[in-house]
Amino acid sequence: MDAKTVEVMVRDAIDGATVSVEGSGANYDITVVSEVFAEQRAVRRQQTVYAAINEAIASGSIHAVNIRTFTPDEWEAQSV
Repeated sequence: MDAKTVEVMVRDAIDGATVSVEGSGANYDITVVSEVFAEQRAVRRQQTVYAAINEAIASGSIHAVNIRTFTPDEWEAQSV
């Protein structure tokens, strides 16, 4: 598994998301910006991303992830 593959998995699962993935092997840092998160609490946001990569986690292709999620407004505010 590589970062690009993880990125595609998440992007395909979350419509309109901007996804950035860093890492290699089985450890990844995933940042997702999506309007989908607007009405979601932090736990639900994490679950949304985990659902996209669950198969890879179950197979052992992904072992550890650090997930950061933002709405577009949150992303813009923290990027300033």
